Amino acid sequence: MTQTILLGARLPGAPHRIIEDRYRILLPDGDIMPQDELDEHLQEADAVVALLSQKVGAAQFERAPNLKVVSNYAVGYDNIDVDEATRRGIVVTNTPDVLTETTADLAWSLMMAAARRIVESDRFVREKRFTGWQPSLMLGLDLFGKTLGIVGFGRIGRAMARRAAGFDMTVLYAARSSAHDDAAADGEPRLVANRDPRLVSLDSLLRESDFVSLHCPLTPATRHLIGAEQLRLMKDSAVLVNTARGPVIDETALIDALENHAIAAAGLDVYEQEPLVPDRLLALDNVVFAPHIGSASHDTRRAMARMAVDAAEQVLSGRTPDHPVNPSALKK
Repeated sequence: MTQTILLGARLPGAPHRIIEDRYRILLPDGDIMPQDELDEHLQEADAVVALLSQKVGAAQFERAPNLKVVSNYAVGYDNIDVDEATRRGIVVTNTPDVLTETTADLAWSLMMAAARRIVESDRFVREKRFTGWQPSLMLGLDLFGKTLGIVGFGRIGRAMARRAAGFDMTVLYAARSSAHDDAAADGEPRLVANRDPRLVSLDSLLRESDFVSLHCPLTPATRHLIGAEQLRLMKDSAVLVNTARGPVIDETALIDALENHAIAAAGLDVYEQEPLVPDRLLALDNVVFAPHIGSASHDTRRAMARMAVDAAEQVLSGRTPDHPVNPSALKK
């Protein structure tokens, strides 16, 4: 009997066409399958390729008696109940590596745009308010020679540290383990600037950094990792960038800090109640916004799509997937 792969969206590059002669492919009518439609089709699925906005938990597993693999079209997988999947012997996979540099590029872009007030300046010119050079017009913040604090020192965090080398920045990082030492052991160069990145506590990082960039996964331990108490530790000239997950920041506390100029600015690609963005946040000039586009380049999104579909096909054909999140499920 032909196995069925359920795609939660029409993916860039249509990678399913490579395997559609061997599998039945279920596609949404539009670009993205609504949650209720995904839930309904799960009863037919042997594999599902899910978006980070699509929940796959106990309720969905109950509807999917034949499900063998959930392939997440993202690096993060907080939309999936991995423990429940493992209990049921369902493999979960993700798409690491291919989006590392693209996401770091976006984080760096947000940091620079917020520091140098690029969006404000663009709007200023478009509104024909520019009347000529002025000594105090759109004064911003320097990056060169400053201190960058990286919260979460995995692939993307280390990519940010490499970029800091060109700006002669001091790099601090806070992480669950000495990820930098692990990276060095894996063959990555230890030196990413004029000195090694330095492991510090989160509080020390927030106090010492001119720029703070978040790259940690969303877990119960990291939800509201940055709240009112942490924002009070930051310099009033500091810039906070988030390309991780929205709930890592207490958004209400962030709005208060930005309104009161307790920190200078923020660059945000993700939001606590995504896709909703509070009006109070939208009203602020000292925030640069992006619509969750960390991995949104043509090449990267096509590579992610191919990786996600390949992972589903690997499991269904009895092979070990390249990037299992819960490898213990492969033994069941």
